[in-house]
Amino acid sequence: MKVITEAILRDELRAETPEVYYVPEGTLISPAAREYLQQRKIKIAKGEKPSSNPSEDKAVSSEKEEAAKASNAVAYKYTDYETGAYYPEKPEHMTQLFGNVLVVKNHPRILFRGKLDSLQALIVLDQAILAETPGNEKLIRDFGELLGITRELMRCDVLDEEFKNDMILGLTHDELRARSHDPMRFFKIKQMVLPDYTMGKAYALMNQLRTAIRETEVAAAEAFREGTKYVRGDIIEELNRLSSAVHIMMCMYLAGQYKE
Repeated sequence: MKVITEAILRDELRAETPEVYYVPEGTLISPAAREYLQQRKIKIAKGEKPSSNPSEDKAVSSEKEEAAKASNAVAYKYTDYETGAYYPEKPEHMTQLFGNVLVVKNHPRILFRGKLDSLQALIVLDQAILAETPGNEKLIRDFGELLGITRELMRCDVLDEEFKNDMILGLTHDELRARSHDPMRFFKIKQMVLPDYTMGKAYALMNQLRTAIRETEVAAAEAFREGTKYVRGDIIEELNRLSSAVHIMMCMYLAGQYKE
């Protein structure tokens, strides 16, 4: 898969500033290249650049066929997401971002996925610990819902799909916000109750999970930052809602709503 880098753009657009830059299908544009186009106020569109000259289209098509033949002559398996370089084999210091596109293993996107993976592992461990004590079935089910959401977040990131979810714990986003901001009204619990070991193991596990979600949200903000802008707001926003959901679970626990 070809990647258009900032260096390629600078060379290509040295003598012109088009209104629209067309990114062919099956081609990626690096974050730096995207920001370069935005700085020059050039719109980005998918597909081939339209042409009113049929003979020109035919020449371009023939040129692409020759390029494809030349490309097939060398068995390059992988493409560097940042630089557009090609590799016949995957270097040890790199991993797949998606498909055959590689990034270094400490790339912000990979660090975010690592945090998300650790978060899922923590939820499963919490469920196992809670299952050792009778009466935690409702709490374990709510942990399971959070686990399902984190797994869907991972899937949407890897496949570059939009994340969609309207409710957590049976609450809309507005209902989550209201309960998180005013626990006294909904649970008769003071705002920002500091955790203490006397509140029990389940409460301590929820508090640990809340902080782990916050760390994952920070990693997502770094992973999806492109210059001064942030992409994948759907993922960042859902992580923020997840931490609010765990805060609500903590309030429910103190209010006795998890007692079987």
